[in-house]
Amino acid sequence: MSDYIDGAALLRVVVVSLVLGAGIPAVFALGVRSLAWDEGPDRPRPVVRTFAAGLCFVVVVAAIVAGIYTIVAK
Repeated sequence: MSDYIDGAALLRVVVVSLVLGAGIPAVFALGVRSLAWDEGPDRPRPVVRTFAAGLCFVVVVAAIVAGIYTIVAK
């Protein structure tokens, strides 16, 4: 691209930033939405939704731990 700008590296940084910067909060929001149950207090929340929310939160925590590990390992 140029002598000063590495286009492949720039593209890689932009893609990873978009995936992690927007994807991880979106997964967290999906987990929160899975826990929201608006059918009333007399009907229990489905187990599948609770499991999906837990899975979303595990993915978010794993991404945070991987990020911290990457920073500390360098």
